[in-house]
Amino acid sequence: MSPFRNNYLRYEELTRIVHDWARANPGFVRVTSIGKSVEGRDLWLLEIGRDPDRMRAAAWVDGNMHAVEVCGSSVALAIAEDVIALHRGENPRDLPAHVAERLKSILVYVLPRMSPDGAEAVLTSGRVVRSNPRDRRPHPPAPRWVTGDVDGDGAVLHMRKPDPAGEFVADAELPGVMLPRRLEDPGPYYKLWPEGTIENFDGTHVPDPVYLSDNDIDLNRNFPYGWKPDHEQIGAGPFGSSEPESRAVIEWAATHPNIFSWLNLHTFGGCYIRPLGNAPDSKMNQEDLAIYRQIGEWGEKIGGYPMVSGFEEFIYEPEKPIYGDITDFIYHTRGAIAYACELWDLFARLGIERKKKFVDYYSHLTRDDLLKLAKLDRESNKSRMFRPWKRFKHPQLGEIEIGGIAQVVGLNNPPYELLPEVCERQSAVYLRVAAMAPSLEMEVRVAQGRVEIEVANSGYLPSYVLDSAKKLTPDPGVFVEVEALGGCTIDPRDARTEVGHLEGWGRGLYNEYLFYQRSRGSVSRRTVSVPVRGTGRVRVRARGLRVGEVVKEIAVE
Repeated sequence: MSPFRNNYLRYEELTRIVHDWARANPGFVRVTSIGKSVEGRDLWLLEIGRDPDRMRAAAWVDGNMHAVEVCGSSVALAIAEDVIALHRGENPRDLPAHVAERLKSILVYVLPRMSPDGAEAVLTSGRVVRSNPRDRRPHPPAPRWVTGDVDGDGAVLHMRKPDPAGEFVADAELPGVMLPRRLEDPGPYYKLWPEGTIENFDGTHVPDPVYLSDNDIDLNRNFPYGWKPDHEQIGAGPFGSSEPESRAVIEWAATHPNIFSWLNLHTFGGCYIRPLGNAPDSKMNQEDLAIYRQIGEWGEKIGGYPMVSGFEEFIYEPEKPIYGDITDFIYHTRGAIAYACELWDLFARLGIERKKKFVDYYSHLTRDDLLKLAKLDRESNKSRMFRPWKRFKHPQLGEIEIGGIAQVVGLNNPPYELLPEVCERQSAVYLRVAAMAPSLEMEVRVAQGRVEIEVANSGYLPSYVLDSAKKLTPDPGVFVEVEALGGCTIDPRDARTEVGHLEGWGRGLYNEYLFYQRSRGSVSRRTVSVPVRGTGRVRVRARGLRVGEVVKEIAVE
């Protein structure tokens, strides 16, 4: 079994694996660095598919934009490995033969780790980092928490200190488990803080812990569509795409309009989050929504997760969207089927009842739910998460204890033992999404002094991919170009013909009346007829920004 299917990889091992794949499969795997992090680590992108410079429909996967969410890297690499296996003639996910062949005809781009600096900090220390372990903000001389391994044991956990106003009590039977205080609870009571120190501490006043107190940017608030400044959207950064990681991804997306689907991998929760992020479904393009419903059905049946609206089920405050996230940017500006996946269905595994709004899972938890988590940790995670408390003399806070929850394995990411299942199921879902790609085909013949060209789309999706993308510029339509190579001539006015859009055969889910079964007319193919004089050869090219191109040459006699 590949190491990323049962472990979370450091940067050096991830780098070795992607380059080993490229060396072992030079005909259809290429590794490109699309940028560097602040600490100088490459953002490695796998390009999978034969003849990668020939533009055609492409599916994108990225993982680990949030540093502690390292499962995203594992699933991204698993998808890449499964696609490589298909090109080798294997079929690891038991796909129908024609679906496997379809996947071999497209390009797959995989960025397994968007935040290599942050992931490295997490995997070496257990420190909780949102995206990157840096802080370039100018700070006033006010107190703030700086997390770190103060006792030198190689882990960054929590600190507790007895306090009559403490909000927590210790569970009497489970070491490391702290419970929210109830009115009926006897003492002792505790204050609970992240392991670390306080910058600008006055010796008395402890500041509130904030998850971005010592790491400045949340990459998933830094993308330019709908971007808001930090006072309106915490983690946004000084301006949209201010970070080298988000900028590298934006530049690749902007120069590759052939990307038709985009999977953004996160943890945890166990759901897929789709557009719209800023309005209810009643305001969404209904043709787009039908496509997402189809993907959602696969997600629930194969992946085991529901698909939810970003606005209706995944905003933290009523009527306040999350600004600057990547899927909004890709959906609205690139016209691709963009959605996020929150890997690791922890709530379902704890047996917690499905909430009306999925985001309420994270806040509407009880003490019993926390005890269920401790039980899962013992039974399925080898007690990696809850650590017993150890006494320590803190340089600022005096006598404290260090212990509590180690978040990386078991909470933010699945236990190593469950990781293979997560990889397999989520790869199986996304391979089906990738197989929806539009497929441009062309037939050329010469008859009676004319070049007859038939262009068609045999893929599930139309050449424009999403109905909402028709309005984007430049034009996503299909064009036919005819070039005389010598010995014959073509009127320059006939050299280029706009074909327009070619529909796919798919309609999404619940987008037609099942008892009124009718096919559409000739919406998936067009014929172009171009007069040609003399004898020789012509080169014919059909192309579109979303579907790439097909080129053929034919003799004119």
